[in-house]
Amino acid sequence: MVVVASKEENMAMTVKMEVKPEEIIEAFKRMKKEQRKVFLEDLLASTCPEYLESIKEARKDYKEGRVKTHKEACGR
Repeated sequence: MVVVASKEENMAMTVKMEVKPEEIIEAFKRMKKEQRKVFLEDLLASTCPEYLESIKEARKDYKEGRVKTHKEACGR
């Protein structure tokens, strides 16, 4: 069973439905690269709150210009 939760205008919504793993795999294959990336981030985040928090923090750092080049970070 897959549970989909959405929060819009401070209202939580949960939809429960039966989905076969094969259907999920096929849907994943049809996604564009960026959609797959977002989906995987969301999937990981739903199972690991610390991961979600690290994404938020990284996006905030990037937006505020707190970034380093690969060379600065790794010395190469």
